[in-house]
Amino acid sequence: METALSIYFFSGTGNARNVAGWFAGVASDENIPARTIDIASTGRKNIQPPPPGSLVGFISPTHGFNYPPAMMFFIFRFPRSKGNRAFLMNTRAGLKLSKWFIPGLSGIALWLSALVLLLKGYRIVGLRSIDLPSNWISFHPGVKENVVESIYAHCKGITVKFARKILSGKKVYTAFRDIIQDLLVSPVSIGYFFVGRFILAKSFYATNACDQCDLCINNCPVKAILTIDKRPFWSYRCESCMRCMNECPKRAIETAHGYLIGIMCLLNIWIMIWFWQGVSAFITIPADNGWAQAAVTFTRWGVTFVVMVISYRMYHYLLRIPVIRQLFYITSATRYKFWRRYKPLKAMKAMQAMKTM
Repeated sequence: METALSIYFFSGTGNARNVAGWFAGVASDENIPARTIDIASTGRKNIQPPPPGSLVGFISPTHGFNYPPAMMFFIFRFPRSKGNRAFLMNTRAGLKLSKWFIPGLSGIALWLSALVLLLKGYRIVGLRSIDLPSNWISFHPGVKENVVESIYAHCKGITVKFARKILSGKKVYTAFRDIIQDLLVSPVSIGYFFVGRFILAKSFYATNACDQCDLCINNCPVKAILTIDKRPFWSYRCESCMRCMNECPKRAIETAHGYLIGIMCLLNIWIMIWFWQGVSAFITIPADNGWAQAAVTFTRWGVTFVVMVISYRMYHYLLRIPVIRQLFYITSATRYKFWRRYKPLKAMKAMQAMKTM
């Protein structure tokens, strides 16, 4: 049995926070001292080491088939250990089709972090993915409430079983079942980390419905939202955790789908005309030269990144102009009523109500 349990979590809309709470609840039932620590509200540079002989857990959502940088950098800075036990969990985009629960993908989320902790002297005793509903409403509407409740009830049972085994001293490596598909999608995580997450960070804007309540600014777990030109401005620290969009009481935060599609189309046209016809006229790149092909790919992504930096500043400025602002509004799918927000708190309240009946 454990002498103490410390769970460190990062959460945008509440999925990882709820998993941490479920796990800590099992420890409490077994009279094991447990604490859950939100890394967004703690100092990430002077982290207090866990007591010797304790169990340490890390729980975080999956962003781009990896832990988000906030959790990754936290683990990189986490103190070394002389044999403390540790487990890792990730929440990922689960779905439900009729009666079947569809799992998401983890990529390198658990594997990279587990390697870092091993090198720091921790004994990894548990690796587990929890398929809670996807909250990435930039890409799809929020899951229906009844489906959220069903997935939550299913995943809580899985988390409780996992917690009981870990707390009894067993080792559980359920994540190894997914290692093949994780390795197959792992290259995507590299592109997301270096380029993709910055593009997503520049896809949010506030509509005229924004009343400057500053809820999004004050509640951002990584303090990525600023006020510029009297409206919210998303900096490159944004993790795309979706907390701001899902919590905004006015539904004033949207994703600029039309802007993103337009910029990417212009980039592809520009690269085809200038890069391939211009540069390739002077440099012949053999098809079997992997390094040269990789250099071309990184150049294209680099150009994309620079254009996104410049265009977002311009785009934020153009929001001042009513006609252009309206164009951005009508080309965003998130503005329409069918594009639901993700509300896991309602699912939690429904589960608690059922428990007390």
